[in-house]
Amino acid sequence: MKHSATSFDQPHRHARAPWPLPDIATLAYFPNARFAVSDGDLDAGDARRIRPVRVSGAFMDDPMDEPGVDGPGQFGHVPVLLDRCVELLVPALTRHSADGSGALVIDATLGAGGHTERLLTQLPGLRAIGLDRDPNALQIAGDRLARFSDRLTLVRTRYDGIADALAQTGYPATGSVDGVLFDLGVSSMQLDRTERGFSYSADAPLDMRMDPDLPLTAAVILNTYDKAALTRILRDFGDERFAPRIAGFVLRRREQKPFTTTGELVELLYEAIPAATRRTGGHPAKRTFQALRIAVNAELDSLTDALPAALDALTVGGRAVVMAYQSLEDRIVKGVFAEATASRTPAGLPVELPGYEPEFELLIRGAERADADEIERNPRSAPVRLRAVQRVTGRGRP
Repeated sequence: MKHSATSFDQPHRHARAPWPLPDIATLAYFPNARFAVSDGDLDAGDARRIRPVRVSGAFMDDPMDEPGVDGPGQFGHVPVLLDRCVELLVPALTRHSADGSGALVIDATLGAGGHTERLLTQLPGLRAIGLDRDPNALQIAGDRLARFSDRLTLVRTRYDGIADALAQTGYPATGSVDGVLFDLGVSSMQLDRTERGFSYSADAPLDMRMDPDLPLTAAVILNTYDKAALTRILRDFGDERFAPRIAGFVLRRREQKPFTTTGELVELLYEAIPAATRRTGGHPAKRTFQALRIAVNAELDSLTDALPAALDALTVGGRAVVMAYQSLEDRIVKGVFAEATASRTPAGLPVELPGYEPEFELLIRGAERADADEIERNPRSAPVRLRAVQRVTGRGRP
């Protein structure tokens, strides 16, 4: 029986990616912020299992591991748009107390915990919940944030498990949260671990799972999916114009020997993609690797479910901040935010009907980009699109 990671019956799953896709070899040196915390297989029995993780451990003695210092000796990344994210979230977190007392923030893509560390340091009364599917990320964040253990709860779940995570930690799923942060993308921690198979810059097992406990891998997709499914994945998630040709090469190659390593896939892609395109279109593997990663981890499905859950969790005055790094993600964010900020008053009426006004308002018109200084300091911030909304009516404490 053929496996299926993602269905293709919803509009966003047919979306094409108009932005230039980042070269994964470049990302291995300047990785996108963290990663999309999502399931590898929606049919897996434990896909939504919530696993609380105890905050424990301590910083190493290396001076670069000093709390609050980001550098290559610490966690291998610098949080993207850190100051701007804090600037957007703090007004919602300090509405009732200048030190954040009584406020709750969710970092839905915890990663190494850089954004959460800044917020907990700046607001000594703030409480936080950090979500991540990757146990390695949770361990790193737990070590980094150990000194905040009395105000921080880490939960192993993908980010569309927000409602379950709130229930697990004793909060209502609606109207209980003052701030939510999503920092989408693939993590430096995952790219640096060559055995995870996210990068084509080194030969490794064809894995690409963000949650290593789930069964679906890139190898399973390449070795079992039919040509039509492979073509859709490469076209819709990677904007790969040679998708049918690559899929045909994959089927012929796997008849001789199943795919097991990234090196085998890269070798095939050099054969499948015409030489003229290879000379001008960047690394021939970049689009295929992105497409497989999105399919393995059901990233777009997870994001589609996570954003409404995050908005439902916000109290009046609460804010959601989302950073996306490729157009497929940003299109979903833009659509959810547009719907949340739209009036429900029937078209043509001269006044807003009571109770039909928008529940949210945009804090940013369009999407913000990193400025030249930020990109120079942190080149992986170059593709970021930041969007933010605030709840203005509806449920929750005022």
